[in-house]
Amino acid sequence: MKRLRLRNFNWKYIVGEVLLIFVGINLAIWFNDWNASKKIDQDKKIAIEKIQIEIKNNLGELRKTRQNNQRLVKAIETYKGFDSGDEDGVVVTAGQMGKFQKEFPDFLRITDSTNIADALFNYEGDVFINLELAELSKIAWETSKTTGIVNEFNYDCLYGLQGIYNLQDLVMKEMDKASNALQNQEIELLLRVLDFIRQMDSSLEKEYEAFLKRITDCI
Repeated sequence: MKRLRLRNFNWKYIVGEVLLIFVGINLAIWFNDWNASKKIDQDKKIAIEKIQIEIKNNLGELRKTRQNNQRLVKAIETYKGFDSGDEDGVVVTAGQMGKFQKEFPDFLRITDSTNIADALFNYEGDVFINLELAELSKIAWETSKTTGIVNEFNYDCLYGLQGIYNLQDLVMKEMDKASNALQNQEIELLLRVLDFIRQMDSSLEKEYEAFLKRITDCI
């Protein structure tokens, strides 16, 4: 029986081959990890950019809606301040009605006017309340959560975004209440809800603006 002699092996060659294999495997692992990390960073950057665009659009929509609804509240309050006339009419001077119509051209569509005193007229017409409901999107945020990329955001960024979108949901719920109040012709309730919305969307606006200033901290 032949005996295997260890001195016949080229140990330097064997050790060298083992080292090459070891280095090759570690390089492959490192490269795969680097590629995965790079892809995560790219996906994270894209998600943040889309959320940034979404918040900018929501901020513009919020401001536009608030401006319209503040005018609506002013129109309703001014109209309520007029003396009541026959049925759904109001009693004001021609000058007062002209000023009102100029400031709020689409609120009251006059169907009839009757002179009841020297300069006073009883105006009858149809009132149109144009309530604007903001369309605040959260598609980018929900998509980021679904894909799991939000797990790569730092804590402060994730906490801030969660707070913003929670507040946004509350504003949207109040807008639904305002819409229901208008449909049920509950004007007093509508005014109360709009006042509450004004306070909430003022807070939401500040949250939007603050996040947009520090958004680079999320990347």
